[in-house]
Amino acid sequence: MGSEFGDEPIVIRRHLGVAVENLWSRVKCNVGRKNNGWNELSGSLGDLGTFVPIVLALTLVNKLDLGTTLLFTGAYNVITGLLFGVPMPVQPMKSIAAVAIVEGDPLTVPQIMAAGIATALVLVFLGATGLMGVVNSFVPLPVVRGIQLSQGIAFGSTAVKYILKNQDLAKGKADGDRDWLGSDGLLLALSAFCFIILVTGSGAKEECGVERSSEEDFEGETETREQENMSLSIPTALIIFLLGVILAVVRDPTIFGNFRFGPAIPHFVRISREDWKIGFVRAAIPQIPLSILNSVIAVCKLSNDLFPSKDVSPFKVSVSVGLMNLVGCWWGAMPVCHGAGGLAGQYRFGARHGLSVVLLGTAKIILGLLLGSSLVQLLAQYPIGLLGVLLLFSGLELAMACRDQNSRADSFVMLTVTVISLTNSSAALGFGSGILLAMLLKFREMELWGRLWICRTTSESRPGYCNLPSTR
Repeated sequence: MGSEFGDEPIVIRRHLGVAVENLWSRVKCNVGRKNNGWNELSGSLGDLGTFVPIVLALTLVNKLDLGTTLLFTGAYNVITGLLFGVPMPVQPMKSIAAVAIVEGDPLTVPQIMAAGIATALVLVFLGATGLMGVVNSFVPLPVVRGIQLSQGIAFGSTAVKYILKNQDLAKGKADGDRDWLGSDGLLLALSAFCFIILVTGSGAKEECGVERSSEEDFEGETETREQENMSLSIPTALIIFLLGVILAVVRDPTIFGNFRFGPAIPHFVRISREDWKIGFVRAAIPQIPLSILNSVIAVCKLSNDLFPSKDVSPFKVSVSVGLMNLVGCWWGAMPVCHGAGGLAGQYRFGARHGLSVVLLGTAKIILGLLLGSSLVQLLAQYPIGLLGVLLLFSGLELAMACRDQNSRADSFVMLTVTVISLTNSSAALGFGSGILLAMLLKFREMELWGRLWICRTTSESRPGYCNLPSTR
């Protein structure tokens, strides 16, 4: 008996060692054993076209603490990169941000945090109970593609506005046509666009859900891989980003003098009953359906298209989004989610493993510790036109994932969802319309419906055709 108790610590240590070894092997696999660090770093910046403008607007209009947001979103990036093994983005919750910066009636920081926490609770509940998986399995693929296509077009439309128009992010609207010349001129944005096209072409050659014949694969495989490797060897997004930093300093050389060195100190946010009410009604209600559709269902589908060997399930993504906000929002960090557009953008510029977002998260944490909220001085001078170019390619990459809808019926459903989502700026309305349309088309294909229709058209010429068989 004494020998058995004496062996227990050894057995526990052995099992603990095996568990640690398995965890370390999984982390190494998720980060990527064989990858090009420059490609991953470049890909990590592919989502800045969405991240920077929204964060900057919330900082200027709503007095969001930029340093705290950098610390928490950086930690989210590192953790999700290690756990998911794909370049899982951490993006602002766009509906909450849009409501928060409304001119004349902006939300306060406690109200923004209340909206983020309320949305997080819904997502954690749906994920933990398995209901999110049920929703994901129930939604037809053309409906998901319609949501993705509408988001991609919306990103592209916003990107073109960033490129062509001067932007007043503090007011959330355009401020006249952009000049051709200058440190944020139209010529600069067009040059960046041409540079990316010349280097990367139309993007990676992997087909999302599109099967090609073996003969095509055999003839084009070598050339395709050589072209892709050459394009990915040049970190286009990194070059564009660094160019923007240089131009921001040129536009305002006093930036360095305004930096205040020191870490951001998160502060607990006290949320009143009125803050909960306003945050939930004005911001959480429009955000919840968008988070379910674009931040969970569309992300899972796109991730499985791009990285079929990785297990990215609705449960994991839903709980991940929920936990991020249940932790960070209490300390004033911007409400965030995972987005299909961010994933597409990071993939477009070279990200293939979790290492990309780990690098991005590490950079955010370092900047949050060194400069805190004073970094807003640099972001305010960053050329918006360059961010528009990055956002444009993110939107195009997301929209191109929908090219696998080849049949007429699938394309009909997808385009209907897209048009309704864009026209009413509501993914939930587009989703509901798509589900109804898919059900009607399915019902129309049923044998009973076809027989009833034939009965109606042939009853006069063939009176006995519609008689039901006897059950005796």
